Amino acid sequence: MHLSVQAILENVFGFKSLRPGQAEIIEAILNGQHVLGVMPTGAGKSLCYQLPALVKGGLTLVISPLVALMDDQVAALKLSGVAAEALHANRSWDENTSTWRRATSGQLRLLYMAPERLMQPWVQQALRELPLTLIAIDEAHCISRWGPAFRPDYEQLAQLGTLFPRIPIAAFTATADQETRWDICDKLFNRPARVFSTGFDRPNLHLAVRPRTSGNSQLLSFVRQHRGESGIVYCLSRKGTEKTTALLQANDIPALPYHAGLDADVRLEHQQIFMTQPGAVMVATIAFGMGIDKPDIRYVFHCDLPANIEAYYQEIGRAGRDGDPAMAYMLYGMADISQRRRFIEQSPGDEEYRRREHQRLDRLLGYCEGAYCRRQALLGAFDEHLAESCGNCDNCQNPPEVVDGLIEGQKVLSAAYRTGQRFGAAHLTDILTGSPTAKVREWKHDQLPTFGAGSDQSKNEWRSIIRQLVANGFLAIDIGAMGSLTITSRGRELLAGREGFSYRRDATHITRPRSSRTATMSPSADVEPQDQTDQALFNHLREMRLALARDRNVPAYVIFTDRSLHEMAKYKPRNESELMTIHGVGNAKIAQFGSVFLDAIAAFELKSLEQ
Repeated sequence: MHLSVQAILENVFGFKSLRPGQAEIIEAILNGQHVLGVMPTGAGKSLCYQLPALVKGGLTLVISPLVALMDDQVAALKLSGVAAEALHANRSWDENTSTWRRATSGQLRLLYMAPERLMQPWVQQALRELPLTLIAIDEAHCISRWGPAFRPDYEQLAQLGTLFPRIPIAAFTATADQETRWDICDKLFNRPARVFSTGFDRPNLHLAVRPRTSGNSQLLSFVRQHRGESGIVYCLSRKGTEKTTALLQANDIPALPYHAGLDADVRLEHQQIFMTQPGAVMVATIAFGMGIDKPDIRYVFHCDLPANIEAYYQEIGRAGRDGDPAMAYMLYGMADISQRRRFIEQSPGDEEYRRREHQRLDRLLGYCEGAYCRRQALLGAFDEHLAESCGNCDNCQNPPEVVDGLIEGQKVLSAAYRTGQRFGAAHLTDILTGSPTAKVREWKHDQLPTFGAGSDQSKNEWRSIIRQLVANGFLAIDIGAMGSLTITSRGRELLAGREGFSYRRDATHITRPRSSRTATMSPSADVEPQDQTDQALFNHLREMRLALARDRNVPAYVIFTDRSLHEMAKYKPRNESELMTIHGVGNAKIAQFGSVFLDAIAAFELKSLEQ
């Protein structure tokens, strides 16, 4: 490794070594190559351009989609002694003017801005007069039409190669399947680029999916099990977000809403509370989350089905960024599938776009209804293969019963056929279970041979079977006919007995993460406090860190991460030299916080001895 790289890594960032995949990306950037880095959340993407920025000198321009993300990264860099600033509309004219002067005078090493500002002609002209050495693009999937968060303003970044032909571009994302990677490279780079993928696996995330039976009760049961932990609860709509927030608050859960319908100041206030207050729960639409760099989010709970497999991966990636065990839990049902199909059909994209989006949704449905290791299914959607079952998902820990469903499938298809393929799952379930509802009697469907043909099974069981028939392509939802179920060509084969069908019997329990596999992936796994005294010191240091963060109006982890505090609690450094060996402690943080934390550790030890 280049000597200056190692020195900056230790003295500025407080790290002793790079994580897997970082060294190769950093070397390519330092060699002046265009780079696309696809790295899972928490793998250290930011360091891959921040460190080269300091080695190369000059000015590195960082394109970021969100003001909050810029501000958090700038705050963390400043506390590490790095000259960094951000230009955005939430700062005053005087602050932005001062930042620009520092950039033009050569005082800054990293300048953050949004793509909308960068694409203004006067900004481009001014940047061409500065000593730019690198352009870094965060959340690069936003540039791709196939990415999970396409933004038209990001697509304009395709001009960068022409505007700055001699400046290397480094783009990073945690969410990009093969098609999205090709699209990013095609749009962004004006010459060959190096593509690095360090894998998509997040072994510390426990994966679980359940059918929605009583959504509010399921959510409350889950959140109560995680009381005191930070989490994100995703809802499909603004109305759902508000109702879910009210439900949690009524049950003494410190929940906050976040959606595009709220005033910008309210959203910012709620985000700051979530970032700084331990145990806060954010209830949000997908308007919240991109670039959120809070490492100790312990769970992401989906009340509704995400848009597709890439969006799901991106959203669950916000949990467990610190590497410690975290949960990704999803509820979904037939209504979700119908809603998502409708959204795709109503999207402004062309026919090719809709075709691809339906395929991406199909991958997610396959993941939801799969009876085997979820991690293998999730990674398979990104062309990555896990040789063994993960042991850290609901299917691995509690394998579902898979039964032959030929007869059950034929009963459902027969009911759909005999009713003219004009009705949805609820009506077919009523027919199969022999429920003489007003609608069933009105259409005389209580006189059909299939009426009551499935009375030996509950409505929930039939709902599950129908949902799996849809997910496996035997039935299709007719979006233009109010969600009626139609028989596909594959369904006709099943009805004729020329195709088989197996289904999983749904369990009803909530699984919890197992630590056996995740411990090896947790950065702090080998430094967790070993006894009650160490744990008490860790708690004390964490409270002190929170007070310091509030004084500076920054997220607590910007001061020190939990891993740093765990190491302090375990090793109890007595001087600055010993404190420098702690993960994440560099020279600038020694200067600002060294004496405060050393004094606290010494006082705590003295008090322990006296007791």
